[in-house]
Amino acid sequence: MWRAPDVFTLGHSPDPDDAFMFYAIAKNKIDLRGYRFEHRLEDIQTLNERAMRGELHISAISIHAYAYVADKYALLPCGASMGDGYGPIVIGQTRNPKLEIRTKDEEIRNSLREQLIAVPGTMTSAFLALKLYLGDFKHIVVPFDQIFDAVSSGKADVGLIIHEGQLTYAKSGFEKIVDLGEWWKQETSLPLPLGGNVIRKDIPPPIQHDLLAIMRESIDFGLAHRAEAVAHSMPYARDMNEQLADKFIGMYVNDFTRDYGEKGRAAIRRFLGDARSAGYIDRTAEIEFVE
Repeated sequence: MWRAPDVFTLGHSPDPDDAFMFYAIAKNKIDLRGYRFEHRLEDIQTLNERAMRGELHISAISIHAYAYVADKYALLPCGASMGDGYGPIVIGQTRNPKLEIRTKDEEIRNSLREQLIAVPGTMTSAFLALKLYLGDFKHIVVPFDQIFDAVSSGKADVGLIIHEGQLTYAKSGFEKIVDLGEWWKQETSLPLPLGGNVIRKDIPPPIQHDLLAIMRESIDFGLAHRAEAVAHSMPYARDMNEQLADKFIGMYVNDFTRDYGEKGRAAIRRFLGDARSAGYIDRTAEIEFVE
């Protein structure tokens, strides 16, 4: 029999977009309906691993990882991170001689298949998107905030960048090789589904609905009180000033975040379906939303 916890664990990344979304919950800006939350800030790869063990009540998660936790979690219809024509970026050092031939798409792919690529985790959606783009490739797993260093030091030839690195790579001395969100949009006319929020299925439906309402109200509060929510997010805005952080938040807290809609749902089905057809996911996951 399910017993209500004193505090619900809420996992999310220590990034400005997640801080923005959960600002109203963290600072009691909305009616929390008597529920209490313990925020667990972890990188996305760690959150994916914890979700596979069913550890957190509510968690941010990579859409890639959802295929492996659909038995334990349902997707909340709000909280999505969708890259609509933009997304994770493969970067290399400026004027890297190994990457000189890259004028055509197939030349880019062939060049990248010869490189060692630093990736932020094999369960991230960025990794799965790169698999769909390249097929098999050589990689090493590096914490997302150390990928620039891995490429600079020569530990890896190129890096797969998520989070704020998508806006700061040029300032850090790197150049874009391919934007996977742009490629996916050209291929499918759909946004690239990167992250979502999930809730444990063993939580009774009435409580799931309460928690969903709180999450949605928190997102709406941030959007309605943007300046203060952005200010709250700044401690998590690595290497970004307030203007750049606001731009990054705008990329990943948008209409899809309020609700996936049919287009967002179709994007998830296509993304995971293509991955399964290609043999990159070894199971069929029923995509279940809390409604």
